[in-house]
Amino acid sequence: MSKEGFLRPQIHKKLTVEENALVAGTCPGNYLEHEPGNVPYDSLWGPVVTVRTGFALDEEVRYQGSSGGAISALLIHLLESGAVDYVAHVAASETDPLRNEVRLSRSRADVLKGAGSRYAPSAPLENLTALLDLPGKFAFVGKPCDVAGLRNLARVDKRVSEKTAFCIAFFCAGVPSQHGTLEVLKKLGVEREQLAKFSYRGEGWPGKAKAVTHDGRVSEMDYATSWGTILNRHLQFRCKICPDGTGEFADIACADAWYGKDGYPEFDEQAGRSLILARTRRGEELIADVLQSQAIAVEACDLAQVALMQPYQKERKSALLARLAGVWLKAGALPRFRNMGLAACSRRMGLVTNLRNFAGSYRRTQKRVINTRFRN
Repeated sequence: MSKEGFLRPQIHKKLTVEENALVAGTCPGNYLEHEPGNVPYDSLWGPVVTVRTGFALDEEVRYQGSSGGAISALLIHLLESGAVDYVAHVAASETDPLRNEVRLSRSRADVLKGAGSRYAPSAPLENLTALLDLPGKFAFVGKPCDVAGLRNLARVDKRVSEKTAFCIAFFCAGVPSQHGTLEVLKKLGVEREQLAKFSYRGEGWPGKAKAVTHDGRVSEMDYATSWGTILNRHLQFRCKICPDGTGEFADIACADAWYGKDGYPEFDEQAGRSLILARTRRGEELIADVLQSQAIAVEACDLAQVALMQPYQKERKSALLARLAGVWLKAGALPRFRNMGLAACSRRMGLVTNLRNFAGSYRRTQKRVINTRFRN
């Protein structure tokens, strides 16, 4: 963990030219590219086979999940049907409730134990080599960048495609630093050494940030306060120039299907509802199987509704080309994004909005850091 509160790789020996090239070509922070496929590509929302909203019919699954329990229901179905041997995902650390760790779930109970969003740094691919050496196939759940990194690696390591049965992503607005979580804890009036358990969401929709102390005291904070006024102010800059907050490289991507009006989501507590996008034919086949098993209930949806449910994702991708221009002018280097629909998205934005995003990105760019990370 860096002093800024983010996970950063540590280099223990000098990399060879070949190793450097492998990192540059697989790191999703440096390289993202959609290859031609047979699935329609929407410039804002990526590859889309179908769009639905829905929720888990198992009330416990729906309640424990961050939205409608869709991802949990999909994972439970995969395990119980024998389609995968285990699921690789992130959950709260067993030794430090404020940290995340990679978890392998093999049962419904395991999935529910790890359900719920974790708004803190995580690295679900840190043990990937060990995962690829384990017997059996697995489903992978992660942030959009995690899934994209796995797909990038699959181009050079055939074991990834052989072992990974499904990739499932959740929409991501950016990773808050660990300092954001500590600020939430401080506002809750709980000292870190007193903490026995900490969750960001779950147990309802959207669910509350909840700290439980060793002596049983419970402190809670609503989602609009925890995310809206604290955590989202601790996002790393790289997330602000990310073209994929919606899991474009996954088989299935899920998110909160927020209700709202006038383009502003409402965060009142209510029964959870998930947004479910099938991004590959294989992902759509899985959803069809889960529907057949009556594990989830769904309704049809369209991309215009998605834009109302997820306005931040629409705004960020639409502004991205202007932000990248600001980075390039300041640093003279950029990550490589290809076939991501950025030009089409940019044309939807007005000149004033594009200029404002350009100026903000230019102002925030740290030239030394960008040059170090993006130059090959």
